[in-house]
Amino acid sequence: MSEDFYCEEVLSGRTPVQKVVETENVLAYHHTRPFYPVHIVTIPKRHISSLITLEKGDNVLLIELMDVVKKVASQVVAEHGACRVITNLGKYQDSKHLHFHVVFGQPLNKG
Repeated sequence: MSEDFYCEEVLSGRTPVQKVVETENVLAYHHTRPFYPVHIVTIPKRHISSLITLEKGDNVLLIELMDVVKKVASQVVAEHGACRVITNLGKYQDSKHLHFHVVFGQPLNKG
């Protein structure tokens, strides 16, 4: 996998995705290889490496991103009664592009 799956594959259109919510600056879509029964990824359309690389100038985008995460999480909770919102950093972050996972259910058996 590349360092930034989201820019190189999703945002370029090379990998088609099933959109859940889209704004001018943010995209939420069903994970292409889900780890949970419900697994939605929310990303900014502009490249930001991770949560810890955000700068003060990113505040407006971060608010929009969190609004979309909130909307998606609310939809999942309304449908399933619960969800988790996850972001990964450092070695846990496979794709070096800020993203949040909104998930429900037990992890799927990937073995």
